[in-house]
Amino acid sequence: MSVSRKYGRTYHYPFSPGTSSDDRINKAYWDDIRQLSAVIHTEKLDGENNCLSKYGVFARSHATPTVSPWTAFLRERWSLIKRDLGNYEIFGENLYAIHSIEYRRLESHYFVFGVREEDRWLSWEETAFIAAAFDLPVVPVLQECTVFADKPAFESNVLELVKGPGTFGTVNPQNGEPCTMEGVVTRNKYEYGVDAFQQNVFKYVRKGHVKTDEHWTRNWKRAPLKFESYVDDK
Repeated sequence: MSVSRKYGRTYHYPFSPGTSSDDRINKAYWDDIRQLSAVIHTEKLDGENNCLSKYGVFARSHATPTVSPWTAFLRERWSLIKRDLGNYEIFGENLYAIHSIEYRRLESHYFVFGVREEDRWLSWEETAFIAAAFDLPVVPVLQECTVFADKPAFESNVLELVKGPGTFGTVNPQNGEPCTMEGVVTRNKYEYGVDAFQQNVFKYVRKGHVKTDEHWTRNWKRAPLKFESYVDDK
């Protein structure tokens, strides 16, 4: 039995090309978007979904805390804040291990994208506040939208956002060439209930994003931080 409820499955936009056989698509996403007064577009970072709660550090499964080598730094951090977490469950992207994108300008290995408190997901403002309280950065915000003119305009805007390079210097680890960001995650700016997750969070992932296979953990590499080795090439 799980210690807590794991992170919900984020459904793809119908125009997201980076889907696999087990992904889900929200074909009625526009009906959901039109019910929201404002959304936040954030950069989808290529790492592992890790949760910090009073019970430990978790990966996708919340049956038992993770003990993977690439979460060791996060477990050390958790040991310093665990008594202050209370009912907050902090979800973030762990970039300690390189996956299908290598980041050349990382300033941290962990970026918060959501905070859950019992049966609700906190607003983005509250999420950023809680993250800052624990001295944790949030994922890059690409844009805030408060006016949804029409569906084609909304989709065109998302497609423009994903054309650019990532905030932290995105590179293809196979050839060292610059590449685009993984994608975009769109979320309701305000709080919403846990059971309404699929109507409040959406994602776009680039085509052919995943370059690793199930054996990547055997030869994984640590992502250096910006000040450690990479030269800022902006």
